[in-house]
Amino acid sequence: MSEQWYFIDSGENSPSFNMAMDEVLLDWHSRGLLPPILRFYSWKPAALSLGHFQKTVGRIDVDKAKAIGVEIVRRPTGGLAVLHDKELTYSVVLSEKHDKMSPSIIEAYRVLSQGILEGYRYLGIQADLAIPNAPIGKTGTAVCFEESSWYELEIEGKKAAGSAQTRQKGVILQHGSIPMEMDIEQLYDLFTFPNEKVKNKAKHLFEQKAVTINQILGRQTSLEEVKDAFKKGFEKGLDIEFTSYQPNEQMLEEIKELMRTKYESEKYTFQR
Repeated sequence: MSEQWYFIDSGENSPSFNMAMDEVLLDWHSRGLLPPILRFYSWKPAALSLGHFQKTVGRIDVDKAKAIGVEIVRRPTGGLAVLHDKELTYSVVLSEKHDKMSPSIIEAYRVLSQGILEGYRYLGIQADLAIPNAPIGKTGTAVCFEESSWYELEIEGKKAAGSAQTRQKGVILQHGSIPMEMDIEQLYDLFTFPNEKVKNKAKHLFEQKAVTINQILGRQTSLEEVKDAFKKGFEKGLDIEFTSYQPNEQMLEEIKELMRTKYESEKYTFQR
């Protein structure tokens, strides 16, 4: 019999809500209040999420982001900047001691990525797990989709999904971006470059390294279609079954408080 997990589709929310909810789910799971969880969500407005340790000074064009209505939020997980717009975002919360997990962060990525891999297959897309040639983070980029980490998803050698992970209170939180389409012009307007020539070169290289669902399928997909494929993908890839769960008032109050004290704080967001 497959293991029972909770499934939450929290819909479209602000960037601060999305990050606060992931952190509260981690905390509740650490206290034994919830079983393992898969959550799907999206963003309104569009947002640039920064890795927990990522520098913003001289790298991110904060004024440009404000001018075009893109909010900036700092994730509790590591990694590089991601523009969240036309995508499905997922998060997984489960114990470090879970039977499927390993002390190795890379091995945990491999296991959880099976759910994403099967999701692409349900859409009729043949994806593969990345095995990088160079150490991650050594290319000097600030943009997540310019390089693949271990066991992230690639399609025809191009990065198709980006994930990041943290371990706190004995719990693993992994969340990630599964783009349906991507506005490369907008993405690169959010970063600082020495000049336009360098910026244009970076954009050109990016187009050779990243790919989206709609590009591969050659058609427009709906968010519901993508959600359905990846929900079934996680069930198959991790051999689990889902029970739908809705946050109660206590959880929502904790989320609101964490939004106010942390994720809406410029001191926290721009600490680096």
